[in-house]
Parts: sequence; structure tokens; C-alpha cells
Amino acid sequence: MYRGITQTKRISGSRFFTRGRKLIVLKLFAAAALSSVVCTTAVLADDNHFLPDPVRPVSTVPANGDGNPYGVAFVPPGFPAGGTINPGDILVSNFNSSSGLQGTGTTIVDVPPNQPAFQFFGGTTQLGLTTALNVLRKGFVLVGNFPSSKGTCATASDGSILVIDKNGILISSITNSAIKGPWDSALIDEGSTAKFFVANGLSGTVVRLDLNVSASGVTLAHTTQIASGYTHACDPVTFVDAPTGLVYDPEVDVLYVASTADNAVYAVSDAAGRQHDGGIGKLIYTDNVHLHGPLGMAMAPNGHLLASNNDVINSDPNQPSEIVEFTVGGKFVKQISVDPAQGGSFGLAVQTSGGISKLAAVDDSTNLFLIWTLKFSD
Repeated sequence: MYRGITQTKRISGSRFFTRGRKLIVLKLFAAAALSSVVCTTAVLADDNHFLPDPVRPVSTVPANGDGNPYGVAFVPPGFPAGGTINPGDILVSNFNSSSGLQGTGTTIVDVPPNQPAFQFFGGTTQLGLTTALNVLRKGFVLVGNFPSSKGTCATASDGSILVIDKNGILISSITNSAIKGPWDSALIDEGSTAKFFVANGLSGTVVRLDLNVSASGVTLAHTTQIASGYTHACDPVTFVDAPTGLVYDPEVDVLYVASTADNAVYAVSDAAGRQHDGGIGKLIYTDNVHLHGPLGMAMAPNGHLLASNNDVINSDPNQPSEIVEFTVGGKFVKQISVDPAQGGSFGLAVQTSGGISKLAAVDDSTNLFLIWTLKFSD
């Protein structure tokens, strides 16, 4: 069990203060085997933003020493019981092996809300598990693999989408000529069917995989390339600079695409049903002050978008490892740093249920994992 330390802060001025009846309670749960959990409670400003101020992180590393955590995904409500993961758990995929070579990590770590982290999945060969990590309600985990024989994009292969069951067993993989280095993803889970959007690191395209889902597994029904033309290139530091973060908004049928090398975020309309390539879509946000190569992306419960930055594109040493919050109309709202050094922010995810939101993010520079739980009261 965890040994906990609890602190309470009330700070006037620019960071924390009380206004009216709005109260946000912020807690951090960051777990690793045989580690402690630190909880911080604070009174936050009644401003129209979602991102909290940063808190102390706790390291999480799987037993085999894999590092460079990339993907973050919540296990959703309704996920079948009887497996090794449960609703409310958070999965983290690793891109590097213990050798430090990119594209060789083989593990997914599970972080339960109140138990030690553990290794949920371990592959037998070099895989390079990416930010393309999502969980289906019928009991399967989808994760992109972008393997490299020598740890560089120049020696990378196209990869595939791995299908893993609730017990951490690999049951199949989805390969297709349209899958070219699955770098990130977004999911529309419809129960017996699903639409899985994949951003390709080697081709600068976004494809939609229409899937059939049953109790026995996941099969590919149809593939459609819905977007293309994003700048993409190999990078010796970041492996690849290409379209990365994907967020689907069902209310407007729009897929938001964070294009790292273009330092911009685009909106692709009619994403769930379109049968043709829509190009790069509509530019919704570009910001040379606050954007530094947008990577992973998520939507906050207030409708704002959150994007991490790779700090290689449009680098600014005074703004390291930032997660940036902005509106879909292109207005900057706030940013927080997850590491004092550059290059730490990558995968992130948000889950909201019953008035409680959780923001989970990785610091892949130092293999750190942060989880904020935010409770809103009217």
C-alpha cells in the first residue's frame, strides 16, 4: 500500500485564490511499485481554464527498465471485469527499452487509482509502443508500434496496431498499407464497431480504421485516408516530427490534428464518415509564442484543447516541457511545465465522470508520470 503525505496550500496572488463559490480540489496520484504517493490540495482561481498549476511528480518505471513513456489512456467505465486491468486504471506505453534506444520499448504499465503500478503488457520483440494508445469498452487495448532496429527513424519500419486483451495477452495485430508509423490515435467506441484514427509518422497522413469488435477480438473492416499534407521528417532527437495528437469531438464531427513540424493545430471536418482525403483541414491554432512543436493532445471538459510540446520545433529554453491550453477558436488560455528541462511533455489524457476530471500526463525525459484529480463544485 502507499504511504501518503498530504499538504494544504492557500496562496493569494497569481497562483491560487478563492473567488465566489467556485472551488477546485487538486490531488496528485503518481505511482510506481514500492513508491509513495503525494497528494496536494489547493484552492484554485475561478478562471475559465482547465490546466492546474504543476505539482510534485513521482517516478514510475516497469520492472524490465523500459523508458520514454509515450501513450496515456484511461480504462473506461464498463470495461469487462475479470482481467488484470479495471475501469479507472491508467495505461502508459513505453517507446524505449532499457538500452535507451527509441522504437524498442515493449511494455505497457498499468497505474490503478489506489494500488502500486504494475506491468500490464510485455512484448517479446522490439516494438516501440507509441502514443497511439486507446482502450475499447469490450475489453481490448489498441496500441501502435513503430519499431526501429537501431533506435532511429531511418531504420524504422511501418509498424502496426496491436490488439491486447484484458489480461495483457497479444491476440492479433492490424497491418495495412495505409499504416505508416502509427504515432498517435483517437477512438470512437461504438461497442460492436469502432472508428480508430491514426496519425502516421512516416507519411504525414491521418487514416481512419473502421473496426468490427466482438468478445473474441477486433478486425479491420475498412480503411480511409482522411487527411494528408502535414510536414513530416525524421529527427535524430525526437525520432520523427509529424502529425501527432488527435482529438475527436463528436458534437461537431471534427478531428483535431496537432501537426508537430508545422507548429500548428488543424480541424478535419466530417471525420467519422468522410470517404475522401480532406488535405490538412482548417487551421485553428498557431502560436509562435506558446507552441513549440505540438505533440500529444486531449480535450478538457470545458471544451478547450490541451497540447504537449516537443521543444525541438520553435524551441524556447524559457518555456520547457509545456502543456498548452487553448480554445478551438484559436485563443491561448494557459500553460504549465511538467519538467524544468526541455523535451519532457508528450502523451496526455483526460477523463471526466460525475463532475470529477482526471488529467494524466507523462514526463518522458525522466520517466515520470503525473495524475491530477480535479473536483468542481458550483
